[in-house]
Amino acid sequence: MGLLDIGVLSRRSGVPASTLRYYEELGLIRPRARHGLRRQYGEDTQTQLALIALGKAAGFSLAQIKGMFGQDGLPELPRPALHERADALERQIRRLAALRDTLRHVAECPAPSHMQCPRFRQLLRIAQRETVQPEPVLR
Repeated sequence: MGLLDIGVLSRRSGVPASTLRYYEELGLIRPRARHGLRRQYGEDTQTQLALIALGKAAGFSLAQIKGMFGQDGLPELPRPALHERADALERQIRRLAALRDTLRHVAECPAPSHMQCPRFRQLLRIAQRETVQPEPVLR
């Protein structure tokens, strides 16, 4: 397996070199060697970066993502935490769908005032219920 200079890895992955150094500082990735002062990474680091990006997109913190990598750098994905995050995303999707529907209704409602529209007031009550419930903390 070949080594990739930090600049090459940055170009291939789309992750800035400064972010790669930060991920290294956090222990998310590790260089395999150095060529002068430049870090060199294994080609498998590209897969790790893709997993980090996926984890970030799913809403996991970098600390949580770090905990999902074993000592060998391979993912050890905790299924219960993934289920919890998927459930949290589902709740977020429902809230966003209600918000979308509210905005569309507000934009198209023929009532003289939106506060006079029964549907709009119903959507406000639903939105309020959804925002009052706290999100579970993922560890």
